[in-house]
Amino acid sequence: MISYQWRGAVRNRELNALHAEGFGHPPLDDDWEAQLAKHSLGWVCTRDGGKLVGFVNIAWDGGVHAFILDTLVAASARRHGIGSRMVAIAAEQARAAKCEWLHVDFDEPLQAFYLGGCGFRPTQAGLIRL
Repeated sequence: MISYQWRGAVRNRELNALHAEGFGHPPLDDDWEAQLAKHSLGWVCTRDGGKLVGFVNIAWDGGVHAFILDTLVAASARRHGIGSRMVAIAAEQARAAKCEWLHVDFDEPLQAFYLGGCGFRPTQAGLIRL
């Protein structure tokens, strides 16, 4: 059974494993719990029978701008609408927090997901790789 939780409990180990799978790198030892508490408006956790299968982080500036980061869905749970549902929950919660803008950046292969599946519109933006 799929369940979605706003600001749901998440452990570093399970989120590091999902992040590694989603972004194709070895598991790290990041302290997600501290990072989320310090920098995030909130996050959405998706679980299937207790197992973390989806996650999206919503960072913010403390004002009217929120930012989608780290949208992740386990390979075994993809193509079932989990990612777009998490983004919709994130948008609802950002709106409830009085944010006026929800930003996202993405690589070209994710354009159809964010623009078509999630309702973002294209804008001009800039980026410096550090």
